[in-house]
Amino acid sequence: MAVGADVVDSLVGLLPDDRPVAWLRQGEGIVGWGEAARVRTSGPDRFAAADEWWREVAAHAVLRDEVGQPGSGLVCFGSFAFADEPGESVLVVPEVVVGRRDGTAWVTTITEGGLDRIDHHLGAAEPPRPPDLLSVESGSRSSRDWAAAVAQAVARIGSGELEKVVLARDLVAVTQEPVDVRWAVQRLAASYPTCWTFHVDRLFGATPEMLVRRERGLVTSRVLAGTIRRTGDDQHDMALAATLARSSKDLEEHEYAVRSVADALAPHCSSMNVPEAPFVLHLPNVMHLATDVAGVVHDADAVSSLELAAALHPSAAVGGTPTAAAVALIEDIEGMDRDRYAGPVGWMDAAGDGEWGIALRSGIVEPGGRSVRIFAGCGIVADSDPEDELDEARAKFVPVVEALESWAVPRP
Repeated sequence: MAVGADVVDSLVGLLPDDRPVAWLRQGEGIVGWGEAARVRTSGPDRFAAADEWWREVAAHAVLRDEVGQPGSGLVCFGSFAFADEPGESVLVVPEVVVGRRDGTAWVTTITEGGLDRIDHHLGAAEPPRPPDLLSVESGSRSSRDWAAAVAQAVARIGSGELEKVVLARDLVAVTQEPVDVRWAVQRLAASYPTCWTFHVDRLFGATPEMLVRRERGLVTSRVLAGTIRRTGDDQHDMALAATLARSSKDLEEHEYAVRSVADALAPHCSSMNVPEAPFVLHLPNVMHLATDVAGVVHDADAVSSLELAAALHPSAAVGGTPTAAAVALIEDIEGMDRDRYAGPVGWMDAAGDGEWGIALRSGIVEPGGRSVRIFAGCGIVADSDPEDELDEARAKFVPVVEALESWAVPRP
């Protein structure tokens, strides 16, 4: 049902502390709470199994959608493991979803108990608790060990084994009390409004990269590859942006990523638009080379947005080129379990439309709630420098670290 836009002036402010879900950008999006249904999947068939489950749920649901906006009606939120093994993926159907888009706001209730959940939570959620961060430490590998892995990857690329690989590392943030993830979501949404801020089943972040959006037959994907750290000096940053736009190393990395997305979408599109050159996307902490790929889907009745996300994953932006060789090298030398980092995260409606970002600039609250694994990854090509990549990774840790901290901590 539609509601007054002033009722949901702050979507993130509505979230309760018990298993909230969120997908937000520039003050709009959808949030939810309660749990009407859930499925967990794993292995190579994790996407197909989740999609089949959702089709069954949607087919047996009695729907009434008076709003007709993307995200109204029956929706699920999901996040998926990066690798076939190990890792577990999840789709969650909330009992209540509140959305806002283009000046229209709505509330969707799912199951009979949904109305009670509105009365209990809408506008009455307890405010999020700030974290009591104790430390931020290296995770699976020290910075020196990770830089050595980058050097090893450069050597493997130089031998002709592959063209590009994305290597990730993690940090571990330790807190005195269990983390109230709403605090981090709120901070990320405010600090990175042009990114997609998300939370699903302990995974949260603010991703700048839209893996795929499918809406009424149109499909779009934002590809990011090629990064430079901002300095805070606007004039200097403009010069750095120009340097990034001319960098042969970064343009090569970006070309691989765009090509992988265009090739994966092409079988499902009757027409596509792939810009010839990227633009520079400015974020508060870094700048990226970016390309928006768009197309018209010819098989929307048969292929959902989640299936499109599965076809795209892992793109060269988070895996490498060629995909099989890059994934094998990641397993060989990265030295950590990515879990759901760099996997698809987002939402989908009963018709299969939805938005799936890549879970970047993200963290996972560990069981017990007193530690958070924080992730960052870098694209490695033939002329990558390990120290430069280490500095880039440090820049990419900044959003989640700052969302958790209440004072400055030493940089690992």
